[in-house]
Amino acid sequence: MSDPEMGWVPEPPAMTLGASRVELRVSCHGLLDRDTLTKPHPCVLLKLYSDEQWMEVERTEVLRSCSSPVFSRVLALEYFFEEKQPLQFHVFDAEDGATTPSNDTFLGSTECTLGQIVSQTKVTKPLLLKNGKTAGKSTITIVAEEVSGTNDYVQLTFRAHKLDNKDLFSKSDPFMEIYKTDGDQSDQLVWRTEVVKNNLNPSWEPFRLSLHSLCSCDFHRPLKFLVYDYDSSGKHDFIGEFTSTFQEMQEGTANPGQEMQWDCINPKYRDKKKNYKSSGTVVLAQCTVEKVHTFLDYIMGGCQISFTVAIDFTASNGDPRSSQSLHCLSPRQPNHYLQALRAVGGICQDYDSDKRFPAFGFGARIPPNFEVSHDFAINFDPENPECEEISGVIASYRRCLPQIQLYGPTNVAPIINRVAEPAQREQSTGQATKYSVLLVLTDGVVSDMAETRTAIVRASRLPMSIIIVGVGNADFSDMRLLDGDDGPLRCPRGVPAARDIVQFVPFRDFKDVSA
Repeated sequence: MSDPEMGWVPEPPAMTLGASRVELRVSCHGLLDRDTLTKPHPCVLLKLYSDEQWMEVERTEVLRSCSSPVFSRVLALEYFFEEKQPLQFHVFDAEDGATTPSNDTFLGSTECTLGQIVSQTKVTKPLLLKNGKTAGKSTITIVAEEVSGTNDYVQLTFRAHKLDNKDLFSKSDPFMEIYKTDGDQSDQLVWRTEVVKNNLNPSWEPFRLSLHSLCSCDFHRPLKFLVYDYDSSGKHDFIGEFTSTFQEMQEGTANPGQEMQWDCINPKYRDKKKNYKSSGTVVLAQCTVEKVHTFLDYIMGGCQISFTVAIDFTASNGDPRSSQSLHCLSPRQPNHYLQALRAVGGICQDYDSDKRFPAFGFGARIPPNFEVSHDFAINFDPENPECEEISGVIASYRRCLPQIQLYGPTNVAPIINRVAEPAQREQSTGQATKYSVLLVLTDGVVSDMAETRTAIVRASRLPMSIIIVGVGNADFSDMRLLDGDDGPLRCPRGVPAARDIVQFVPFRDFKDVSA
């Protein structure tokens, strides 16, 4: 009889028809005021119906004192033609720090499918209250655009000089909005800077946008820049505007230290005042394109693939001495981790250039001092954690398990950062020759979710991918969030991943298919 650890190879799950990346831009009109004295501070929360439950996948920024908001943050989703993908848009008042809709903060919601939005391109729907009645004349408009072309990003830094003063007893509080002109000549908001208080010579924080979001990858698409003086009432005073294209912005900053400058024009003043020149100037101090490579870019460019294995040794897996444990070493059949190692690792092995796998464990107390470690070599050789082929990883796992104490918590960020370090060094040379793939086997909930999200967003700019295999029957909702299939993963500060580098697979799906 063949070795039970090595003889069971599941078939892969069926492929879908493929996905398209879609960006949704949201605006509202005529939102209800919660009281007579102040306007709402609206935010839109997007939920997707998946796995028989509604899950939040994205949300806009919060706009202060605004009953007809136009949000600058896009809501990105994967669109699957063959799936229905029901969506809910919940609008709530984020005044007083509210982060979710409640009876006190709820302003209205609507429901539709992603397919309906994509097929119509632009959808306007009334907002409904929880009792099913319309929320006055409140409406929400969603505009869909398919993401195509380059994955590149651009870093932009703007400042301004001698802007018009719109305040009587102090100086203007300027901010700037950037719009791109669509094919139907409508303007779509793509970015809104922060407000710089009491300053006619503001320097706005650098920001990063995908070229698709900025100009739909059309370097000659008209871009409109509007500068305002912020007012807490929501009635911002217009200072001036100018137009440009990304092509012009690139050419104007092509040389080191080169900057580009525009006059900020108020058409009303220009038409009425004979000696009017401008309402100040706006300077583009930085325009840097960041190339974001895909997995195929690296492989077709000649990169070798290097796989690293990380195994969850936390106590939630159960006492290995129990037959119910996911780590139980039974002579009759391989446990869940051994099955996953053989099945998924066996596939990965075919792509690894030298068939040598660094293998680590996390969440266990390890000898000799039995302190908790989240990135220990399972062969107990930190200087050389590599194992020969997947069979070597399995052998090291079997020897390691009796020597450690399963503990916790389930911290995943340390092992991601450990694999990201050599990937960062590879990229810094400008001639990356290796593409790192981290295979994580875990039984469920991540303890350091914020740190893990930050680590993944940072790694998304490196020649690196992560495969997470969920072992057992636990709640894997955290893993699905990290996957980013329903919307781009963001770190706690709101910075999105440059590309989707995480693939989550529940191992039970493989088992069901093979059965």
